[in-house]
Amino acid sequence: MFDIPVTYIISGNLETDEKRRNLMAAFANAGAKHLVLSNTFISQIMMDHKFADILKKDMDEYGLNFMDAHSPFGGVLDLNCPDPAFRPRMLTRHTLAMQISAALGVKTITIHPGSDRFFPEIPLEKHLDLMRDAIEQLLVEAEKCGIIICIENSMSRAACPREVVKLKSEFDSPYLGLCYDSGHAHQLDAARYLSDSVIHQFWRTVGVETPEWDDQALERMLPDIVNCHLHDNDGSEDAHRIPGNGTINWNRVIPLLKRAPKLQVIQCEVLRRPNETAAEICEKFNELGRIS
Repeated sequence: MFDIPVTYIISGNLETDEKRRNLMAAFANAGAKHLVLSNTFISQIMMDHKFADILKKDMDEYGLNFMDAHSPFGGVLDLNCPDPAFRPRMLTRHTLAMQISAALGVKTITIHPGSDRFFPEIPLEKHLDLMRDAIEQLLVEAEKCGIIICIENSMSRAACPREVVKLKSEFDSPYLGLCYDSGHAHQLDAARYLSDSVIHQFWRTVGVETPEWDDQALERMLPDIVNCHLHDNDGSEDAHRIPGNGTINWNRVIPLLKRAPKLQVIQCEVLRRPNETAAEICEKFNELGRIS
């Protein structure tokens, strides 16, 4: 078993309170103790502050709690937002996400630094400057909230493992760490053999024909990993499958992760398919925890 908490993301059809509660019950019955305060939940709370109390009541009923969070993400919601009119709103949303998370007892929040593929006309260094500026501003609120911002590696050029490690190194703050995403890292290795993979499209969009392949992403990030997103794929796309339903070598990944000196949370970021059960997912993560 893992020596640190394992958290599970609730995904799928959450259109009604009943469906959300049924999924919570299913994970609790499967042995889960912790859920992820997902970007979906945070966005709902932003729209209706009373939803936080509803979530807390449901979690208490099933003996669950929140351990980590994921801030809203994508395009102009990421730290490299280049739109001067929207950028203050982006920072406000992440600030509010941290406040919401802290109020629910969360200690780490993952934030996407951003993908240059959404804004390919902007030079790489400008993307990195925008990320630095956002991190510097958000760290002030992170310290107030007592929450660690975890910047996540992606398969894009601007947020590949090398770049997020460099970004972290520029800030000597205990409130900034890294979130290792196994699926993103795997694509930067396995996709080199798949010419039609999504990652090739991402890099070609920014004018780079061959992605910067990296088979040492985990080792590179290891000293500053505070959170991690574990899920599987075959390298062709970010499929978020159950570990074992892809080509990640978990016998290599798990022993390395267990050596991460700052790791606080193991997050299951499997996006459950209709035919997959909470019990199946929880049992797989129990199996991962037994790897040494």
